Amino acid sequence: MLSHTKIILLVLYSFFIFNFSSSSSPEPRTAVSGLFCGVRNSSSTDPNYIPTFVDDMQSLSSKLTTRHFATQSINSLSSDSETQTTSVFALAQCHNDLSPSDCQLCYAIARTRIPRCLPSSSARIFLDGCFLRYDTYEFYDESISAASDRYSCSNDTVLDPQFGIRVSEMAVRAAVRHGGFGVAGESGVHALAQCWESVGKEGCRDCLEKAIGQVKRCVSRREGRAMNSGCYLRYSDHKFYNGHGHRVLHGLYNKGVVVAIVLTMSALVMLILLATYVIIVKVSKTKQAEQRNLGLVSRRFKNSKTKFKYETLEKATDYFSTKKTLGEGGNGTVFLGILPNGKSVAVKRLVFNTREWVEEFFNEVNLISGIQHKNLVKLLGCSIEGPESLLVYEYVPNKSLDNFLFDESKSKSLKWNQRLNIILGTAEGLAYLHGSPVRIIHRDIKTSNVLLDDQLNPKVADFGLARCLGTDKTHLSTGIAGTLGYMAPEYVVRGQLTEKADVYSYGVLVLEIACGTRNNVFVPGAGHLLHRVWNLYRLNRLVEALDPCLNDEKLLQVQGSQAEVCKVLCVGLLCAQASPSLRPSMDEVIRMLTERDYPIPSPTNPPFLRISSLATECSSTASCSSNSTTMVKTDLASYTSSESFATRGS
Repeated sequence: MLSHTKIILLVLYSFFIFNFSSSSSPEPRTAVSGLFCGVRNSSSTDPNYIPTFVDDMQSLSSKLTTRHFATQSINSLSSDSETQTTSVFALAQCHNDLSPSDCQLCYAIARTRIPRCLPSSSARIFLDGCFLRYDTYEFYDESISAASDRYSCSNDTVLDPQFGIRVSEMAVRAAVRHGGFGVAGESGVHALAQCWESVGKEGCRDCLEKAIGQVKRCVSRREGRAMNSGCYLRYSDHKFYNGHGHRVLHGLYNKGVVVAIVLTMSALVMLILLATYVIIVKVSKTKQAEQRNLGLVSRRFKNSKTKFKYETLEKATDYFSTKKTLGEGGNGTVFLGILPNGKSVAVKRLVFNTREWVEEFFNEVNLISGIQHKNLVKLLGCSIEGPESLLVYEYVPNKSLDNFLFDESKSKSLKWNQRLNIILGTAEGLAYLHGSPVRIIHRDIKTSNVLLDDQLNPKVADFGLARCLGTDKTHLSTGIAGTLGYMAPEYVVRGQLTEKADVYSYGVLVLEIACGTRNNVFVPGAGHLLHRVWNLYRLNRLVEALDPCLNDEKLLQVQGSQAEVCKVLCVGLLCAQASPSLRPSMDEVIRMLTERDYPIPSPTNPPFLRISSLATECSSTASCSSNSTTMVKTDLASYTSSESFATRGS
């Protein structure tokens, strides 16, 4: 039951909202006003176009942390010729009245929507608070375009035949006088004009003059927008911007000013008090929810075999000493622990400074607790009663595969038979996950998540991003999560998750193991790993992709070994095909690797060499239409295999 103080605060707040909210609370500015895709040209079919595009978007995000306007251009070597380059030019502009955090949020939304235009080589998206555009040429000083400029009007009408035009003209004049931005309000009508900083004063004037002509076509409508190459103009019957217009309204008396100031200050005090109360209540409810969730886990793990005392694990890791660190990930740090009985374990110390920590914890505990397979890391138990949650795994002494594979000295000790054993063992572990009753999809298969025991046998680890796919479902529509370079293209573009996303990651992993090269390393004249292996396959020179350090074994001189190498690389290409329907299942992969006479079909292009394959498949399946929306964080990782990003979805 609420106390008297809380009730009074709520009554005062309700009074304030009733009397003042209609004129003082601007709307969220992340609504999309228009998304316009350009035509596709040869640039967008180059394999370097997508990585270059991702790099541009990431660079813009960094620049927008300190200002409202940024441009970015990146040139990369084209696969067609060493003298040609793939260029992506990008521009982002937030409206001047947005705060830095609102600017970042607006750009994040724009950045997740504009990839819908891929593989078009140009696109522009207008949100009510920002603008984002990319193209293959330097367009920064363009102010108007007969082919690309647009306008839109709302459907609902008003009686005034010139509604919004006068205030729009006031906002335009203010923008021209005040550096490209202006707002105005009068008689219940509000307008905002914004020019991009790159067009200059004259370009701004030309663009906004055209914008006025465009919104005049929206007369008698409650809202109108002009979306041009160099500017944006909007009017509405409600105040949607932050701050006040440049026009001072007449008829204000000193007394009225004093009353307004007093009411404003009073409202501010009430809002501060109410905000404090809401925060306290929210924190209290969050803690209660966490305690309930921890109670569920506690009841599940009451037996002594799976429940560890926090103090025991704290001492086992020398109080989480940095000298005991085995590895770090996005959701926790792993430490080596020595239990009182002398047994070595890996203790994962979870990071839960956000609401997502409970989901991460439950995901690993609930999924892995029922898994028993020689190629999957075994969960021994957990601790939930201390100040932080801990997971206890079996200790795998040789750490992760990438420590061996990409280390110049250690890679030489990783012989072909050992690599083949890692490839086959990882496949068996994934096949077990995909064939389990709950159909588990790992979502983050990569070299750093494959651990090696003392015999260099593989064990798949880190199930924090795993998802269950019920037997009655063909796919999950979820926020993208994983590591760029290993993520399947249909998952990145449409957010549709199936077992074939793991198959794609596995295919990239196979090529990395056989070739001894990271997937994101670019070789001038040859391209990235997938590109190089595919070109060698087409030239019938696939054995040349093999890791050079294996030449010391004289592997290819042994009868049958050359065919075995080609088969493994071909399986990797089959798993990494652009179309998920063409990729084999993990059971089929195992048969391809172990049965001499099992048929191996010819692979097709990997993704980003023929991007149209995605569009063709999407147009031929109904699943591409309704569930294609994905969300990403504002700290989206750049195009490197060492960085992960995750946004939780259902």
